[in-house]
Amino acid sequence: LPFWERLAMLGSSDIQRLAVFMATTLNAPGVVIENVVQIQGGASRETFRFDARTRDRIYRLILRRDPLAQLVDTDRRLEYAAFRSFHGGRLPIPKPIALSDDTNIVGRPFMVMERIDDAVALLPFLPDPFGKHREKIGHAFFEHLGAIHAVDPMQTELAAAVEAPTPNRCWSHELDHWQNVIEVNALEPQPIAMAAIRRLRRAPPPPPKRLSAIHGDYRTGNYLVDAEGNITAILDWELAHIGDPLEDLAWALDPLWATKTGLAAGMLPFDEAIRIWETASGRTFDAAAFGWWSLFSSVKGLGVWLSCARRFHDNHEPDPILAFSGWY
Repeated sequence: LPFWERLAMLGSSDIQRLAVFMATTLNAPGVVIENVVQIQGGASRETFRFDARTRDRIYRLILRRDPLAQLVDTDRRLEYAAFRSFHGGRLPIPKPIALSDDTNIVGRPFMVMERIDDAVALLPFLPDPFGKHREKIGHAFFEHLGAIHAVDPMQTELAAAVEAPTPNRCWSHELDHWQNVIEVNALEPQPIAMAAIRRLRRAPPPPPKRLSAIHGDYRTGNYLVDAEGNITAILDWELAHIGDPLEDLAWALDPLWATKTGLAAGMLPFDEAIRIWETASGRTFDAAAFGWWSLFSSVKGLGVWLSCARRFHDNHEPDPILAFSGWY
C-alpha cells in the first residue's frame, strides 16, 4: 500500500462498526463516535483518540489498533492485562475499557482505554523537556517505578498473561529473547552486540530476592505530564513481563534518556533517584547486578533499533524515523 493509505484515518464504515461495539461495551444504545484523530508517534500500535457520545455523557477514549507489522512482537492481551493489573491503585494508570480480537470492526485487533486529557508526553531527546518541573517530575518518576516493583506480580492479571521465570532465570529469559530479536532483524553482522551478549552470559547477575512486574519501557516519553508537572498517566505497557526489577531501573537510567548529563534520567542526582526507588519499592539497590542490567539495556536497545531498521527495510512501515533509528 502507498504511504498515505497506510497512515489513513479510520474509515466511515470502521467508525460505524466501532459505534455498535462501544454501545455494547458501555451498555448504552445509540452511541455516536465523534472527533476521531490519529495520534502520530509510537511504533507498537496505531493510536486514535475519539469521543463516544451517549444520551447521558461523553466518554473520552483511546483506541490502540494492531499495526500491519510491529516494531517488536507484542501481544495486546498482555498490555491490556498490565493496565488491568495497576489501574485503580496508587499509580496513575488509565482505565482499560475493552479488548477485541475481532478484525471485522476496525480491520485489525484493538483495545480501548480511557483518555487522559490536558497532559502531554515529554520528548526524551529535547535539551530540557522538563523545564521548571524537573525535580517534581523526577521524584514522581522514580516513586511510581518503585510502586510498580512493590506489587506482588503473581497477584495481578499480568501473571495469567505472561510466563514468570524463576528468579535465577530472569536474566537468561530476557537475554535469550533480545539476542533472538537481534539475530532475526539484523541486516548486517553485529559483532559488538554479540561480544556484549557473550560478556553478559559469562557473568550472570545475582537473582532478585523476589520477582516484580516489569513495565519494559519505563522512560521519558511513555508517561503524560500536566501543566503543573504531575504525572497523570503511565503508558505503553506492551513490553510488560515478570522479572528482575533492576531491569526496569537500568532501562530508565540508560544514558540515552538522560538529556541532562550527570542526572538520573536527566532529572535527579543518581543517589537521590535510587533512594526514592528503594523507599517506594521496598528493594535494596545492588550496584553489581545493576551494572549487568545496564549493559543488557544497551543490547535490548540495539534490538529495538534493528527492529526499526528491518521494518523500514522490508517496506512494512515507511516512517523515516524507523530508518533513522536503525542508522543511529
